[in-house]
This record gives sequence, structure tokens and C-alpha cells, in this order.
Amino acid sequence: MLEVTTIGLDIAKNVFHAHGADSSGRALFSRKISRTKLLEFFARQPQSLVALEACGGAHHWARELTLLGHKVKLIPPAYVKPFVKRNKNDAVDAEAICEAAQRPSMRFVAIKSEEQQASALVFRTRDLLVRQRTQLINAIRGHLTEYGWVAPKGPSHIAVLADMLDGEMGSSLPDTAKPMFRTMLDLLDQLNAKIGELDKEIARRAREDVVARRLMTIPGVGPITATAIVALAPPAETFSKGRDFAAWLGLAPRQLSTGGKQKLGSITKMGERTLRRLLIIGSSAVVLQASKRGAPAGSWLEQMMARKPRMLVTVALANKTARIVWALLIKQEEYKAPVAAAA
Repeated sequence: MLEVTTIGLDIAKNVFHAHGADSSGRALFSRKISRTKLLEFFARQPQSLVALEACGGAHHWARELTLLGHKVKLIPPAYVKPFVKRNKNDAVDAEAICEAAQRPSMRFVAIKSEEQQASALVFRTRDLLVRQRTQLINAIRGHLTEYGWVAPKGPSHIAVLADMLDGEMGSSLPDTAKPMFRTMLDLLDQLNAKIGELDKEIARRAREDVVARRLMTIPGVGPITATAIVALAPPAETFSKGRDFAAWLGLAPRQLSTGGKQKLGSITKMGERTLRRLLIIGSSAVVLQASKRGAPAGSWLEQMMARKPRMLVTVALANKTARIVWALLIKQEEYKAPVAAAA
């Protein structure tokens, strides 16, 4: 009797689909399962490899299925898509997941614990509030433009609008418009207060975490970036070299090579967008200071700034910083400047 060795599971909100195959890849069953009966179904199955797409809820079900004795693997959705046959439905998706999991060169996503996901939630929440603050600022500036007032860009300039509403600007606005601007400014103050609280929480975590303190010795890596790397990045041992970590972040150049000719394009932007954005922001601060005060003589940064555009240097420095981060995580050391190391 043939025994199931691999099960591809296509998850959703309420209706799931499982596709089972033996060691040779032959399909043994394709079954629709409701959410309430999913764990009961897998409890009856022999211990096997269960593959899921790394999407919303995947880490939760991976933990639950692991407790039942199954070996669970999460696959990036982009790696499953080439195995999808003509048309698309739950059964075809489950079969594609099962097929992809049996490939010996397939790459998988590390399963996160509840604590890891909880640690990452503070950054997701802060990003949400920052986006809402930006939307609110743009709304205020856009509405003021309709009345002939052009506010400068940036949160710091919007803060003075509350005082201006009581002065010349307020007298030129309709009486029905001023309460709406006051409401938006009050909401902006609340968002700034919440973001400030989250910044304090992130700073506290950075002070208490040994790895975060070690990462903050790298130029351009502050408390937010350091704690985000600890919370969001998989174990450094997952990557064989620093370039793999930079590629996972989406900072490696896109390759368009053929015929033995190497052609490199722009960065892929296919990785962890939160960490990539934070590293680029930190690198832009380093490049800005170097442009004002000058980079160390003979350094890599000085040579790059002398012959490359500023934004290109910023992204290249973010790539270099990502490799340094991986090296410090692997070696468990603090950052040493190249000049100091040579001395």
C-alpha cells in the first residue's frame, strides 16, 4: 500500500485544500477541508512533510502541524508559481505546493515562533502609524492649498500650523473649515504621541538586547534598525555568506547575464522591505555627513562618492552594511572600522 510522504496544503480563511503524494510524486488524494476539521484531518495522517505557502497565517498553522508530529516547510509564493498548471484553483495550488516541496533545490522560509511575531509587531505598528501620519500631513497641506496657503514639507513645519490657525491664516479660512483643520491637527498630535511611545519602547529593547547593542556599533545602524534586524531577520546561520543576506533583503543587483557576459542592473527590491528601507535610511545619513564633513581619507566611501551619484552610493553602502551585519551576527563581535583594524 502506498503511503503519503508529502502533503501540499493551500490555506485560506475557512476552506483549505490538501494534496497528498507518495515518495515518487504520485498523487494519492486531493481533498477539500474546512478550518474546523483541519487539525483532525492531519492528526489521522502518518507523519509526513507538510508544505505551505509563506503567507498570512502560515506560521500559525506550521506551529500547530509541528505539534502533531509533522515536518512543516514554508515556501515563498514566488517559488510555487512556476509549478502551477493551467488555470488556478485551490486544488491546483495545493498540487503545485506539493510539487515544489519535493524539489531538492527548493528554498524554504524559517518558521517563526509566537514570541518572534510578537516582537515584530511593534515595527509593523510603528510603520502603520507613520504612514497614517504622512497621509494626514498630505491631507492638511492639500486642503490648505485650496485656500492659498502652501505649507512647507515635513512634520516639523506642520507643527506650527496650530498656532497659525489662531492668527492670519485662521482669519482667511471659512468658519466651517477651521474646525476640520483643528480636528486633523489634533489627530496628528495623537499620532506623534503614539509614535513617540513606540520609539521609547524600541529604544528600551535595544538597550536590553546584547545583539542589538552590538549591531548599533555599525555606522548608520540605530536602535530601530538594530532591534528590527533582531526581530525580523531569520538566524544568520540560514545564509552561507553576507551576499545571500543582502540578496534576501533585496539589496543585491539584478542579474541580466548571458553568454558568459555579466550584466548587473538595479537592486531587486524583492526582499524584506522594512529592513531594506531602514538600512537605506541609515546609509543616507552616513552619506550626508560624509558629504558635509568629508569621508575618511582613502576609504571605500570616499572613493565611491568621488565617482558615483549620491543615491547610488547610498544604496551601495546599505548593501555593504547588510554584509557587515551578517558578519557581526555570525562572529558575535562588535564593529571595527577598517582604518582602526589596519592600524
